[in-house]
Amino acid sequence: MLRLTWVQPEDLVGHELRQAAQDGRDATAVARRWRAAGGGEAPARAGASPEPASPYLRSLAEELLDELAGLPSPLAADEPTGLADIRARCPDWPAPLPPGEPLGPRRLEAAWLGRAVGCLLGKPVEKLPLDGIRRLARATGNWPLTRYFTARGVPPELAAAHPWNRRSAGTSLAENIDGMPEDDDLNYPLLNLLLLQRHGRAFRTADVARLWLDELPAGRTFTAERVAYRNLLAGLDPPDTARHRNPFREWIGALIRADVHGWTNPGDPAAAAAQAHRDATLTHTANGVYAAMFTAAVIATAATGTHDVHACLRTGLTVVPPGSRLARAVRDALDLAAAHDDFDTVVDALHAVHSPTHHWVHAIPNTALIAAALTHAGGDFTGSIRRAVSGGWDTDSAGAAAGSVAALLTGDPAALGDHWTAPLKNRLATSVAGLDGTGFDALAHLTHREATRP
Repeated sequence: MLRLTWVQPEDLVGHELRQAAQDGRDATAVARRWRAAGGGEAPARAGASPEPASPYLRSLAEELLDELAGLPSPLAADEPTGLADIRARCPDWPAPLPPGEPLGPRRLEAAWLGRAVGCLLGKPVEKLPLDGIRRLARATGNWPLTRYFTARGVPPELAAAHPWNRRSAGTSLAENIDGMPEDDDLNYPLLNLLLLQRHGRAFRTADVARLWLDELPAGRTFTAERVAYRNLLAGLDPPDTARHRNPFREWIGALIRADVHGWTNPGDPAAAAAQAHRDATLTHTANGVYAAMFTAAVIATAATGTHDVHACLRTGLTVVPPGSRLARAVRDALDLAAAHDDFDTVVDALHAVHSPTHHWVHAIPNTALIAAALTHAGGDFTGSIRRAVSGGWDTDSAGAAAGSVAALLTGDPAALGDHWTAPLKNRLATSVAGLDGTGFDALAHLTHREATRP
């Protein structure tokens, strides 16, 4: 029987119960009913439980998901999703910055490459526990990370205890890399490039939805994006697509779509954040949306060429409600990164706070980790991606986000290091129609055209 990941009701209840605990909804009665009926916890690492549920349990799951959605959250006032309400809670909402150097194709090529390299570094260890990542890297003399992961030299018992990500090992271990393999962390920037080509920067959320239905294979979506896709096919309109039976609405999916919004609004973090908001609300709410807005604003600031990484991160926080969980997590992460010379100590502290309560794909811990990695490395490219990936959780997404920002700050593809970029062979694989095999230099020119379009 096909076990479709991320959408089966019996697999969603556990995730929604955890989300309820995070946003303060009292789900005690619902949890009691679910467990009394034989319902289980959410799958820990995968998107589906191994065995199908009975028709009764599936029906109960659907009922309970709707009941959970109706429970009030005491955090709602501090964590709105509407853009006007977000702006009203951000006292330092940014104005356009003084113009810096023009954002030319070379800097955009660096950003595209940096995103790809960081993603590729993290792909083979996605889903692995923190201890497993550290042990695999140390077994091959690659700690701290200075090159791509390899299976060569890993003791068989260690490889058995911590197997590489099965979807990625064949294309992302050092000995297997032959161009940039397909990944959703690159598919979404490609889609957003198409979005701007077709609709311009004044696109609507409905335009994002139509583009996905036209160009994004459903099987290439995961977590919140897959639920929203299902909701579109069921006839729901945004923003209900983000809310209906979607326990992943505060996970990392909107963040990984934000780069193009920052690249095409250099020096205007508010416009970048607003653009990211229109994209994110197809699939996400509250902290999931803030993570995308934060990332877009950081990148728009970095794109001026006149601000260091610390100023970029501070600007990113100005578009996030300061009383939100995401803002607090990022501020705490920045403080940790400033207080400790050893980044492993920073990572251990972040995991002690977030791992007991958050899934490894949740936006809050991953955004905190990305911010900590960038600030601890001072924006250095290799330092940023190796810290982001070595911190665990959603390794490819965190590596991609950190790599995008740090590479943009370098301003030149040559500054990234040939050992990182040469294996990509200036070739990107994707299932987005018309873009498979495109070079990063070509993508940079296409992005520059949208960034300079009136």
